[in-house]
Amino acid sequence: MNEPRPLVAMIHAVPAAHRIAEEAFAREFPQATVWNVLDDRLLDDARDADGLTDALRRRMLRLIGHVMDGGAQGLLLTCSSYGEVVDTARALWDAPVLKSDEAMFTAALTGPYRRIAVVASTAPAVPAALAQLEALVPVLRPDRPVDIVTALSEEAATARGPEATARHLADALHATGSTDADMVLLAQYSLTPARDALAALLGAPVLDGAGAAARELRGRLTRVPGAGRTTTAAVSR
Repeated sequence: MNEPRPLVAMIHAVPAAHRIAEEAFAREFPQATVWNVLDDRLLDDARDADGLTDALRRRMLRLIGHVMDGGAQGLLLTCSSYGEVVDTARALWDAPVLKSDEAMFTAALTGPYRRIAVVASTAPAVPAALAQLEALVPVLRPDRPVDIVTALSEEAATARGPEATARHLADALHATGSTDADMVLLAQYSLTPARDALAALLGAPVLDGAGAAARELRGRLTRVPGAGRTTTAAVSR
């Protein structure tokens, strides 16, 4: 008898995240039925209001409630802006709720990696990722040192194709002396297509947020042997 397919909802604020996250789930968690919900006005409204307001937070929670009432057994919030309401959502609903890059940061810090590089193609993504990663260090590995380095390549944002994007990111790592990192994290979902090419150039595992989230939810919602574990082979292929 076939196992029922877990219903996983994804709430997006950027249309491009929809495609990238769906591809990650098709690759890493094909057993799931994926439900996409998009609020493509959220970031514009937050910008107009000069930040998240109580009304916008309530709006985000209403969308979360919408998918939970619809039977979602797990939820990925692909926009980092939703991080502010995750604690509230977890208190209100029992289903696992993941922030956009939470599983990626957790996998990196709980693994054997000693030097972690964060790469981005847009400047605001660097401090945002760094702040989240550093906040998790005392929680996830208080007794093991970790060296976190960053690299920014704005040229990667306009590169044509994954290989060109990967070359720009690798060049940025070279420029900052960070090519000896034993784990590389992509700070944006938009960089996911360059993951494999970048791993080949660096000879190191490269982890993307959507893929890590898919593996985390697979581990929580199915009984697949080894699900939820992050290995070098899994993240660098």
